[in-house]
Amino acid sequence: MFLLKFIFRNAFRHKLRTFLTVVGVAVAILAFGMLRTLVGLWYLGVETSSASRLVTRNAISLIFPLPISYEERIRQVSGVKSVSFGSWFGGIYINEKNFFANFAIDPKSYLDLYPEFVLSPAERLAFLRDRTGAVVGAKTAERFGWKVGDQVVLKGTIYPGQWEFVIRGIYHGARKNTDETQFFFHWDYLNETLKKTVPRQADEVGYYVIGVKNPDRAAEISKAVDALFQNSLAETLTETERAFQMSFVSMTDALMIAIQIVSYVVIVIIMVVAANTMAMTARERIAEYATMKSLGFGGTHIAIIVFGESLLITALGGVLGIGMTFPAAHWVETQLGQFFPVFDISPATIWLDFGAALLVGAVAAIFPTWRGYTIKVADGLRRIG
Repeated sequence: MFLLKFIFRNAFRHKLRTFLTVVGVAVAILAFGMLRTLVGLWYLGVETSSASRLVTRNAISLIFPLPISYEERIRQVSGVKSVSFGSWFGGIYINEKNFFANFAIDPKSYLDLYPEFVLSPAERLAFLRDRTGAVVGAKTAERFGWKVGDQVVLKGTIYPGQWEFVIRGIYHGARKNTDETQFFFHWDYLNETLKKTVPRQADEVGYYVIGVKNPDRAAEISKAVDALFQNSLAETLTETERAFQMSFVSMTDALMIAIQIVSYVVIVIIMVVAANTMAMTARERIAEYATMKSLGFGGTHIAIIVFGESLLITALGGVLGIGMTFPAAHWVETQLGQFFPVFDISPATIWLDFGAALLVGAVAAIFPTWRGYTIKVADGLRRIG
């Protein structure tokens, strides 16, 4: 108890120095936690993928469409429970700054395959009945102030024109990490319009989503589907939803690695700063340590005091940094929701933050602790200043 009181008194002897060190550690831990969360969220789509869903796209590239006639042929493959389809629409609301993902889908089968998009029965029925109806995620609806019954106009980019929709439902995620920023509407509405305006783009979809009866047969079913369209004008590539999502993430692997490196560099930098602070503190107290040894304190007592002081300062910085992380994450989720639909700080990240803070304190205290432990009484008392 005496040593603990000693540690607290020493830690706050130079209040300004301690305050600046604590703030420095807090900012570093905040940056470390936010960067680690960003990396984790980049892989969120991969982690939340369903094992019972497959995605079929054009074997050349996702930007090339597939004929709508493939649907029934896929449905006949053994092990397939259900099939749906969708197309990336790429519409813009007012201007390019208002970005959100929007898709033309087959409503009933698509919603059946994605139970994580939760709609009330009344909203679901209204959406299914209205050819120009649309459903939108709760976050996007909140962002633009939309409510059920509102009319929304999207400017087409891939499919030129002004496209009018009526909001028939606002979906919520079944889980915290469900994307609530997407916009869905009837593929039939898109296709009927294309038949009149651009017939060559009609009767095509961007991808198929396949529900399988047994996830263990995913590889077998994928091969069977692709075999159906081998040597056709539009060959397919079928893969698990996880692999499909991972194909997008892998395009930015270098960026994610760079962000991870930066997160570690931040910790190394604050480790150097904390080490310099503790070294300065130990240098100023050499005479005090020597005096304590002359009064009967052992080297172990000195080491505990120095090491404990360093851990206390960095732990305070870690707690402050973790506390700052939550409002920062909320701000990111609110202001940058179109890029980060979910910005949730996981318990693993919190523990990693606190562990990083303690690691900084432990490493920073190594040299000062050794110095205090090994100082000789005569050498310490001889030192002036």
